[in-house]
Amino acid sequence: MGSGAWSTDVYAAAASYRKSSGRSAFHYSDSVRHSSPRDSWKAHPGLDPHGVGTRESRDSDEHPTSLAIGVLFDVTGSMGKVPRTLQSKLPDLLGLLIRKGYVDDPQILFGAVGDATCDRVPLQIGQFESDNRMDDHLGNIFIESGGGGQKTESYELALYFMARHTSIDCYDRRGKRGYLFLIGDEMPYRRVKRREVAAVIGDKLAEDIPVEHIVAEAQRSYEVYYILPQGASHAGDTEVLTAWRALLGQNVIELDDLDAVCETIALTIGLAEDAIDLDEGLGHLRETGGDAPVDAVGKALTAYARDRGAVVVSDGLPGLDDGPKGITRL
Repeated sequence: MGSGAWSTDVYAAAASYRKSSGRSAFHYSDSVRHSSPRDSWKAHPGLDPHGVGTRESRDSDEHPTSLAIGVLFDVTGSMGKVPRTLQSKLPDLLGLLIRKGYVDDPQILFGAVGDATCDRVPLQIGQFESDNRMDDHLGNIFIESGGGGQKTESYELALYFMARHTSIDCYDRRGKRGYLFLIGDEMPYRRVKRREVAAVIGDKLAEDIPVEHIVAEAQRSYEVYYILPQGASHAGDTEVLTAWRALLGQNVIELDDLDAVCETIALTIGLAEDAIDLDEGLGHLRETGGDAPVDAVGKALTAYARDRGAVVVSDGLPGLDDGPKGITRL
């Protein structure tokens, strides 16, 4: 997958059509929830991971240096707002990545995570896309809003799928890792359970897999990040943050504003690609005007940028230490 090119005009036309017809951007989810009993809920056929061989991100004449970007988000409880935010801010994400030259040929896969111990639809995985089909996949996400009422969801099952059921040319051909963002507010379960893998994905495993092992496996081909946004049930929770930092180190990002998630993803990639420093990225956000969440993104990424070797000033951002203006490379 991954042919074609993103068009903001096509996106705007689709949004206008939905508005005129009275349909939401998540018509599949709305229609299933309102017309079907819970025990018949299921993922959209294009997002059902069961029996999927491989989701592919491929080079082509049109996109010779494809870069795989996976964005998987928790849709349980308070996190059910995330896909709607992503859908509304999708042009901002693509605009920063492409128009500002952070990457040449991004191919984005969207997916959703629930709880395999109790949810009807615990995992949904789209395709890697370069064009407006990514908006279609995002709009077909089923927002179950379930979860088990504890501090764990099945992120480890999503990591398993990405580690073993994706094939990405950026890594396979060029040895360059893609990017995988998990957006949530809870911890993964401690093991990838073979019975859940069989039921949800269809693979037959000989034994369970410790979560540390599947994270390491996913990290072979992806730079893996976890974003915990403010407003979620467990925002700022020390236990959740400690668990993820033990798995991902500096790649755990606390975000004060859920509306800033697309911009945060874009600037994280720009920093990791050495396409920008944080000051430049925040300047790009300011250029967009409107309600660009500059302060929230700056606060979220200052520590990450510093750990990567750039000391970045706050420029008056709330909650950050004051210091000399400018960027200093360590």
